[in-house]
Amino acid sequence: MPRKRKLLAQLSALQSNTSFPQIDALEKLNTTPGADPSPKSSKYFVVEKKNSPQLQADFFNQPCVSLAKSFLGQILVRKLPDGRELWGRIVETEAYLGGEDEASHSKGGKQTQRNAAMFMKPGTLYVYQIYGIYFCMNVSSQGEGAAVLLRSLEPLQGLDAMRELRRASRKAPTRLLKDWQLCNGPSKLCQAFGIDKAFDQKDLTQDAAIWMVPGQDPPGEQDVVATTRIGIGNRGEWAQKPLRFYLRGNKFVSVVDKKMEREMAARGHSPCS
Repeated sequence: MPRKRKLLAQLSALQSNTSFPQIDALEKLNTTPGADPSPKSSKYFVVEKKNSPQLQADFFNQPCVSLAKSFLGQILVRKLPDGRELWGRIVETEAYLGGEDEASHSKGGKQTQRNAAMFMKPGTLYVYQIYGIYFCMNVSSQGEGAAVLLRSLEPLQGLDAMRELRRASRKAPTRLLKDWQLCNGPSKLCQAFGIDKAFDQKDLTQDAAIWMVPGQDPPGEQDVVATTRIGIGNRGEWAQKPLRFYLRGNKFVSVVDKKMEREMAARGHSPCS
């Protein structure tokens, strides 16, 4: 998955010279006349922000697969330049183990300018660009070059700002996005949260613009579906390994594995209500 040096240079030039609509939208949030400063909350999940503890370094310092599962149910918080906060519950992740993992950007232990964050301390953000347009956000874990991709969020707070950021990142005018469409995919959640390459190598335990807080009612083993990763392609056995995890029955997940869920039901694993 790592790119050639030539493409890395081109990517670096693109990032430094291109103006992204999301950046303009973030600036606009600061100056929009008559904007409602009060956050909008989702009816699906209520969060009590007061005195909420921030997840610390010891939480992130665990093996990649363990961290990918532990992220489920936790809350990602993004503070916009205008002071408003976006909150989203993590409902889907993918583990990328580095080393022998043929689908990882750090396969073979290769470290480049692009993937340097994957080799930094657990809790470091690794943000990369795909197709020259979209961004994906990962969090480093234990293990050389290992990181967890955040695939989908359940929007909890700041939904109007998320819609504005998503709208700014899309080329053609489209109908108003529903709640479940805002963050149901790795690039979508980056758009909705205003995440771009500037967030690469940021520390989730130290940064003032992005962090995580514990979620309420952590999911049990019966609530978590373990299945294959998305868009891996021809990666041999690694395309079939169950390294994607999501909250069973959650409508904000990007891709549901109905076959795996039927197998879980047959084994008597009923999701908690």
